[in-house]
Amino acid sequence: MTAPAADQPPPHALLRPQIAIPFLIVALIWGSTWFVILGQNEAAPASWSVTWRFVLATPAMFAVALVMRRPLRLGAAGQRLAFFVGLTQFCGNYNFVYRAEQHLTSGIVAVMIGLLLVPNAILARFLLNQPITRRFAIGSAIAIAGIGLLLLHEAREAPLSGHVLLGVVLALAAMLCASVSNVVQANKTGRALPMVSLLAWAMLYGMICNAVLGWVTAGPPVIPSSGAYWAGTAYLAIMGSVVTFPLYYNLIRQLGAGRAAYNGVAVIVIAMLISTFLEGYRWSFLAIAGASLATAGLIIALRARRPAT
Repeated sequence: MTAPAADQPPPHALLRPQIAIPFLIVALIWGSTWFVILGQNEAAPASWSVTWRFVLATPAMFAVALVMRRPLRLGAAGQRLAFFVGLTQFCGNYNFVYRAEQHLTSGIVAVMIGLLLVPNAILARFLLNQPITRRFAIGSAIAIAGIGLLLLHEAREAPLSGHVLLGVVLALAAMLCASVSNVVQANKTGRALPMVSLLAWAMLYGMICNAVLGWVTAGPPVIPSSGAYWAGTAYLAIMGSVVTFPLYYNLIRQLGAGRAAYNGVAVIVIAMLISTFLEGYRWSFLAIAGASLATAGLIIALRARRPAT
C-alpha cells in the first residue's frame, strides 16, 4: 500500500482525536452562535451588540497571546493588515450578520454564509493566483441551486413585509466581508505573523470600528441590563470568538484550508437543527431539497480542494 504524500495528512485525518475534537468543538459552537445572536438583536442595536461582544473578546485574545508568549509587535505592515481584518471580519461581517438575522432565520443565514467558499475561490484566483478546479465549480453551482430553493421556501413562508430580500442582501454582504478578510490575511504578510497576535489586534480595531458605527447609526451606547443578554454576549465573545478562531486556524494548518472547511458543512447542519427546535423552522419539500443540495454541493466543492503544502 502506498504511503501518503509527505505534504498531506494521513488517511482518515478527521478521525484522529487531535483533529476530530477541535473540529467538533468549533462546529458545535459556531452552529449555536447563530441562534444566540437573536437574543442580542432584541435587546440592543446590532452595532452596539457587536461592540460589546468584542469589548469582552479583545482583552481575552490579548491574554491568550501573552499566555502563549507570542510577540504583540506586528510592525507597520502587520498593523495595516490587522486593521483591515478588523474592519472587514470583526466589524463589517458581524454587523451584516446581526442585521440579516432580523429578517431571516438563523439557519438560513448560516447556510448562506456557508457558501463563503465561492467568493473565497474567486478572490483567491485573482489575488493569490490559486486555480479553481472543475469539481469545485460544479459543487459550487449545486450548492447555489440549493440556497436558491431554501430562499424560495423562506420567501413563501414570510410575507413581503418580512423583508426577506433585504435579509438576503445583508447575508451576502456579510459573506463578502468575511471572504475578503480570509483571502487577504493569507498573503505573505499574514503568514509571517503569529496568528493569535494578529487576531488580538484585529479584534481591537474591529471593536473601535463597531463603536464608531454604533454611535453614528444608533446614537450613544446602549447598555442592556438583562443578565441573559450579557450571558449570551459572553458566550459569543469567549466561545464564539476567542476559543474557536485559534482552533479553526490550527485546523487549517494541520489539514489545509480545504479539508478544514468541511467544518462549514457541519456548522450548517447544527444551525438548521437548532433553528428547527428553537425558532420553529418548518421543513417543506423545498427546504429539504434545498438543504440537501446545498450540503451536497459544499461537500463536492470542498473535496476538490487539496491541503496546503
